[in-house]
Amino acid sequence: MMSVLWIILPYSAFLSFIVGHLWRYRHDRFGWYATSPELDRAQRIGAIAFRVGMVGVVVARITDLAMSGPHSHPDGAIYATITVIEICALASATIGAVLLFVPDMIGSPARSAISPLDRITFPILVAGLLTWVAIKFDPNSSDDGYRTAETLFAWFRSLFTLHPRPEAMEHAPFIYQARGLVLMLFIAIWPYTRLASIIMEPVHRLIRRIRPASPASPTRELSAPHRM
Repeated sequence: MMSVLWIILPYSAFLSFIVGHLWRYRHDRFGWYATSPELDRAQRIGAIAFRVGMVGVVVARITDLAMSGPHSHPDGAIYATITVIEICALASATIGAVLLFVPDMIGSPARSAISPLDRITFPILVAGLLTWVAIKFDPNSSDDGYRTAETLFAWFRSLFTLHPRPEAMEHAPFIYQARGLVLMLFIAIWPYTRLASIIMEPVHRLIRRIRPASPASPTRELSAPHRM
């Protein structure tokens, strides 16, 4: 059972994340939602807030992961800075998600903007926020025993090696196991929700702008009037 939960499921989530992004690129170039002219001002602000928040969360988590020891978190000042950045980023991402999802969930958009996966995304984000609060302020975590490093970080790092460590999560407190499962589910469904468009669509537009034009493009443009 532990192998299924902490080895097979995470690798399946990673596979879904990769395949899903490839599918979205081929399907709609990540433009299904983010560039819709039907977005109101609140949703456009929400998209920006969510992007900023997610970038901050990812940077803070990677920094914490990279600088934590096997049983300890980073030095005091660095850890305090990471915590402040993460709190601000989570607040921004949460506000952005509310502005993005709630109007379409309680209103009647002109088109079907909410998919079944979008409907469960917001509860997953809330679950992720609550589990983060629970483990961040776990009274049993201290300088002498950083439970996040001993459980989630040890398990997550091991997934990128040839020796996964499911035992790190098998003996973890329930809230740490719940957070791991929430994160796996979030990773697995991410490409199939509007959140993928909100994050990746600007990246795709930037790549299109800096990518050199195809040599065949001018020829096609010049020959178009002759076909008319």
